[in-house]
Amino acid sequence: MQDHTPPASLENAIALQKYGVGQPVRRKEDDTLVRGKGKYTDDFSLPGQAICWMVRSSHAHGLIKGIDTAAAKAMPGVLGVWTGADLAAAGYKPFTCGLPLKNRDGSPLLQTNRPALVTDKVRFVGDPVAFVVAETAAQARDAAEAVEVDIEPLPAVTDAAEASKPGAPQLYDNIPNNVALDYHYGDTAKIDAAFAAAAHVTKLDIVNTRVAVVSMEPRVALAHYDRKTERFTLQVPTQGVSGNKAILARLLNVPADKVRILTGNVGGSFGMKNLNYPEYTCIAHAARELGRPVKWLDERSTSFLSDSQGRAQLIHAELALDADGKFLAVRLSGYGNLGAYITGVAPGPLSLNTGKNLASVYRTPLLGVDIKTVLTNTTLMGAYRGAGRPEANYYMERLIDAAADEMGINRFTLRKRNFIKPSQLPFPAASGVTYDSGDFAGVFQKALEISDYDNFARRKKESKKSGKLRGIAVGSYLEVTAPPSGELGKITFEPDGSVKLTTGTLDYGQGHATPFAQVLSDQLGVPFEKITLEQGDSDLVRFGNGTGGSRSITATGQAIVEASALVVEKGKKAAAHMLEASEADIEFGQGRFTIAGTDRSIGIMELAERMRESKMPEGTPDTLDVDHATKETASTFPNGCHVAEVEIDPDTGVTRIVRYSAVNDFGVVVNPMIVAGQLHGGVAQGIGQALMEEVSYDASGQPITGSFMDYALPRAGDVPSMQVGDHPSPAKSNPLGTKGCGEAGCAGSLVCIVNAVVDALSEYGVKHINMPLTPERVWRAIQDAKASAA
Repeated sequence: MQDHTPPASLENAIALQKYGVGQPVRRKEDDTLVRGKGKYTDDFSLPGQAICWMVRSSHAHGLIKGIDTAAAKAMPGVLGVWTGADLAAAGYKPFTCGLPLKNRDGSPLLQTNRPALVTDKVRFVGDPVAFVVAETAAQARDAAEAVEVDIEPLPAVTDAAEASKPGAPQLYDNIPNNVALDYHYGDTAKIDAAFAAAAHVTKLDIVNTRVAVVSMEPRVALAHYDRKTERFTLQVPTQGVSGNKAILARLLNVPADKVRILTGNVGGSFGMKNLNYPEYTCIAHAARELGRPVKWLDERSTSFLSDSQGRAQLIHAELALDADGKFLAVRLSGYGNLGAYITGVAPGPLSLNTGKNLASVYRTPLLGVDIKTVLTNTTLMGAYRGAGRPEANYYMERLIDAAADEMGINRFTLRKRNFIKPSQLPFPAASGVTYDSGDFAGVFQKALEISDYDNFARRKKESKKSGKLRGIAVGSYLEVTAPPSGELGKITFEPDGSVKLTTGTLDYGQGHATPFAQVLSDQLGVPFEKITLEQGDSDLVRFGNGTGGSRSITATGQAIVEASALVVEKGKKAAAHMLEASEADIEFGQGRFTIAGTDRSIGIMELAERMRESKMPEGTPDTLDVDHATKETASTFPNGCHVAEVEIDPDTGVTRIVRYSAVNDFGVVVNPMIVAGQLHGGVAQGIGQALMEEVSYDASGQPITGSFMDYALPRAGDVPSMQVGDHPSPAKSNPLGTKGCGEAGCAGSLVCIVNAVVDALSEYGVKHINMPLTPERVWRAIQDAKASAA
């Protein structure tokens, strides 16, 4: 009987063609998640666990005169009530900001040193002042409502510009005028000279609205304390267990080996869950005090108060041009709203990141940024998808459209005149970084083509016949992804025949398991289906910088490539022994170690198994396992051009996005399907901010938008079908040639949507409109323009 089984080398080649880099492989976890078999933090419970409920301030600003917990302690099921005084006595450390940012005078940014529970003053509605632990959630909630907090109200301030003025309510005695960081970047003298010599200067006052994160899964945590080992374990959704372990250990004032972080499935984060929060210190303290596990679960209404929020800038933007429309300089000045406390990376997106991304894809020789990051009586700020990148591109693209209008130059022509050319790469941008790759004009042209821009005039006429306004606009963008950092790439050949990859990034919706497996399979020829991923246990993830700043595929990808090379190095030594050949004669390819010039070989999986079962001679590895971490992975520069086409009903102000196109340069794309999904999600969030989302406060600091009844999110009907194209230029800064993609959807969508609306409204002479472009705001802009023209 003839054997039709293909040789092992052919099987490997077929598998690599199906699962290798560049293939749209379905996500490994989708079957589990779609069937409801995922394990999120609230799905974990421990025997004897109790429930925590937070007591929060109902005042935006005020002095704490007293906290009476007697009634709460006497209520049924209550196990304990703690205040800030109790936590202070326990010696816990305050929350701080670790960014090495400096003021224009060289001094470091001022810290707010937030305690887990405040003892002297509340600074925003929702500020935690105490917490209750009881047998059940109902008992904990009832007891929390019985805690009497005596607060003497103080005047509040919610606007960053107002908060920085002399005489404004002061949140901290050590932070004059509430300015924690007076950030400056650029050569002021040269920039001023460029503006003075400019043939034209465009100026815009732009509001970058504050948005709530509202991930599908609220924050939740489960704490356990082992008295024998004096060790805390916290089950909590994060963006990386290694970094959060180090931070929590510092906050609890214990050695790092006394803390373990566990993260299961995560229902979204977008930057928000990469912080440690007061609730985690509280339940860790209670778990140690009570000797039993303690769980805390947020509600959506308190998520609007306690989760970090994003964006929130008031910017004066200026662009200087010569008579031909060549950019001479761009500068921003204004304010970033930090909220009531500084934690995590909050000042970075509002200052440093905005400046790093402002130059975008243009040959702008000079760049200046002067932004004061200011404390206000509002919810704290943090990173939100893009973290300074979407907003910087937004400012630049709004300036370009406005300048084109003012100078009478076609807005697309103006961009083409200023694109960085491929021949100019590597290009030292005025932001201080050097772009290594890209074809920005090519991306732009392809975006116009797939958007069918040539037929826009016909579609505009059709809209006009039905009484509608129609507008179209582009949004070019470039992002500087996360700064250089190391990452773990540990490869373990398990006894059951699987291969485990351990890395310090963490999947909170991106689908890491599949592209990482594709890279590993591509490098080693390991069967795709045999590869598992470990990211969620700080005892196993010894090192890592987490997921954020669109770094995962670049950082972990580089770690996998380097670790794979070490596996091959070990494998050649072992294969030489197994095949009774010289190590110098061993070659590796498509998952097999082969004696050069012969058909004698051994597959990597078989080799790993035989190494486990055999006693290897001295000097020969006894395992293929590698525990490797990259020293540093570089930033990448994903870029693209999005095109939005909108239709507006002038009688109601209702805006619909009727066509949407996007061409992106993500370098080498490991999994096109996952990248497209990331892009779609980012665009949806950009649509939300552009058209409807805005966190608002009244004059006393009370939040107006505290639920989905008054905070609008885009629904399926608000998100159009998208025409997506690729125009890749592989990155030269990492071995895979990849560029980050996770935040690009926001960077491209914000500006093209707003520019398209302004284009539609230009019929009435409207030059600028601030987000969110709600029906009421668009309608009012039309009415105001009509009144001005009358």
